[in-house]
Amino acid sequence: MDYPSKKSFTSKPPQSPLSLEAILDIFFPRSCIECSGPVEDSHYRYICKHCAESLILAHPPNCKTCGYPYFADKILSKNCPHCAELKPSYSRGYTVCLAKKVGRKLVHNLKYNNGLYLSHDLKSILEQLPHLRKICQDAVLVPVPLHPTKFRERGFNQSKVFAQVLQKTLNANIQIADILIRTRFTESQTTLSRGRRKQNIRNAFALSPNIKLDFEKKYILIDDVFTTGSTANACAKVLKKAGIPTIELITFGHG
Repeated sequence: MDYPSKKSFTSKPPQSPLSLEAILDIFFPRSCIECSGPVEDSHYRYICKHCAESLILAHPPNCKTCGYPYFADKILSKNCPHCAELKPSYSRGYTVCLAKKVGRKLVHNLKYNNGLYLSHDLKSILEQLPHLRKICQDAVLVPVPLHPTKFRERGFNQSKVFAQVLQKTLNANIQIADILIRTRFTESQTTLSRGRRKQNIRNAFALSPNIKLDFEKKYILIDDVFTTGSTANACAKVLKKAGIPTIELITFGHG
């Protein structure tokens, strides 16, 4: 009697156990921060495939002051209306995306809704902007600081979270330095006019005590959103007064 050889038997390949992330998705399905619908087959964890189409990334060419992306060649010869009144103390500004629709929700959730869970999606967005790696190469990132009272309320500094995601994603020999402090509590800039914003943050920042600066390095201010540029510019003035020759700016959103 002939017996089948071992090769004649067919067996199913061993299946990998579900990851913790996959198990959580089964019991706690992720919803889109924009439309609240389910997130399936999306490049992002908290942005559905449909809403991701409304995310406008700031690919070059951009305004040199605020980073707003130019959408037509004819605009290149005109002044950018978003920062026309700003006299920047930094040399160059960049932004990651427009703070509109889902971009606005990203900024808002990161800032007000304990949005640390969005770090994965921030990383996915940065990976689509390879020009930022060259910009940040060997640079020192300086997060715009929160007042201690605001930090205690929020539990984290959203600008520093963004700086940390930049550092981890770009792999460009980046340092992060908390060399600025907020010297007084200021009113929220959200509802203020351009003139009031500038007045509100006047003399609100200073160098941290006993800080050591490397004047051969490029320092890049990191902020969550560019609206009028008043806050970032006030920080840049402090760095410039300290003698730092090269100061640039990167914001996550442009609103």
